[in-house]
Amino acid sequence: MGVLTGCTSDESLTYQSDYSSHRPLRVVGYPSTGSLRTVQEAVWRLADGDVEGLAALAVDDDTHATSTARNWVRAFGSAAQGDVTADFYDDGLVRQVVVLYFARSGLTKEIEVRVGEVGTWGLTLAEPDPADATVTPTWAPPTPGGSGSRTSGAPS
Repeated sequence: MGVLTGCTSDESLTYQSDYSSHRPLRVVGYPSTGSLRTVQEAVWRLADGDVEGLAALAVDDDTHATSTARNWVRAFGSAAQGDVTADFYDDGLVRQVVVLYFARSGLTKEIEVRVGEVGTWGLTLAEPDPADATVTPTWAPPTPGGSGSRTSGAPS
């Protein structure tokens, strides 16, 4: 009888633990694997009130990452503990605009995920002013999927 062993990275175990201890993210549109994972982790960090973990998702060495993360946690942390829908726009090859809809509060938040200089996905965290961090996107529909994000952008 043989014994099977496997090698699992700490990152993979952390992701699995996070996945099992948080509410599922509802998704509309066409995320890439990297953009979906980044948005999912961002919502988890918001729900956990984890400013440092959220700031660590910054795609650049932005001096505003921590203050932006703090603003986002204050504004959306409680709402992120409930149902959240992420509406993905663009094609997701290197950048996607995502609108988060927080069901508990009715709040919406536009975020940008993109591939950084080292080839990994991350967040653009450049809203150190609390007023900027809480601006409702005027272009986004009141409910997820209402303005064509369901299409991949490919010609029909």
